[in-house]
Amino acid sequence: MQIVYVGELYPEGNAYQRKRALEDLGHDVTAYSTAQEGVNYYDKPSLLERVSWKAGFPLDRKRINEVILAEVEHNRPDVLWIDKGNTVRPSTLRAVRRLSPKTQLVAFLPDDMFASSHARSYYYKWGIRDYDFVFTSNSHNWKPQELPSLGAKRVVFIHFGYDPHVHRPVPLSSDDAQAFGANVGFIGSYERERADSMMYLAKNGVRVRVWGGGGWYRLSGHHPNLIIENRPLYNDDYAKAICATRINLGFLRKKNRDLHTLRTFEIPACGAFMLAERTDEHLRLFEENKEAAYFGSDEELLEKVSYYSEHEKERKAIAAAGRQRCIKSGYSHRERLEYMLSMVLDEA
Repeated sequence: MQIVYVGELYPEGNAYQRKRALEDLGHDVTAYSTAQEGVNYYDKPSLLERVSWKAGFPLDRKRINEVILAEVEHNRPDVLWIDKGNTVRPSTLRAVRRLSPKTQLVAFLPDDMFASSHARSYYYKWGIRDYDFVFTSNSHNWKPQELPSLGAKRVVFIHFGYDPHVHRPVPLSSDDAQAFGANVGFIGSYERERADSMMYLAKNGVRVRVWGGGGWYRLSGHHPNLIIENRPLYNDDYAKAICATRINLGFLRKKNRDLHTLRTFEIPACGAFMLAERTDEHLRLFEENKEAAYFGSDEELLEKVSYYSEHEKERKAIAAAGRQRCIKSGYSHRERLEYMLSMVLDEA
């Protein structure tokens, strides 16, 4: 199958991992990135980019709309796959429909598109009705009053996944264990609720190591038990840190109304132990106390950290079972995308 894939293709990002999964499936993938070269996820946008985003019309610095039209006109692909297409204009999608009526238009939305931080793009809002399929990783967006209310024809909720190229058990050298090791750790962006929970642990005698970008610098030096690394981790370093951490915390992003995240799958896929916030989605994905552990309050979080710190054999058994669940239940990006494409082909 010939697929044109458009997304924020940072080499360390999950859009890149999904693109690679399509290639692993044997498809002919032509990829175009909407991300600026030399820029990573945590780099601060320019003033002009921030102003245009707040106005609802994100800048198309890569001229991606022209690129899409030229590619479709020349090759007539089977699928145009848009991963988080905030800069893709509705006029572009309609022109694709005219140029290549048999091309299936697919949107993948990896964020809560009704959250204030993501819902500003009028291009996305006005263009959502032009896609044949809209796949969303946020179960709230699937409800009739959300994406369908904007005119989306077919909305399908799909869980995130993991990349077996990256998220796997990694042998650790003594240097790796020193560089990345922790009894309790978290990898991810700053959010106040997460910071409050980790400060609660620190004040109750738990040493917590935190990796990630964003606003974690606000907590630097606030408590000797809170080690703020002030930098994100990617690819092999990310997997090494997960594998070197005895208890990996899984916090949800409240602004996104998350009920699961990428870490939900990435931590168990590494064969590591996950202690995450308890949600209905988490409970369906990994059996509690057998494939993962969960908490519903700071008090329960502290209790579970204390318990699993002292019960190594049980902790390791849960970690091993979590990895087997990932494999057995088909939680990889490759298997997710294979399923999504099968739906698209059935409608072609």
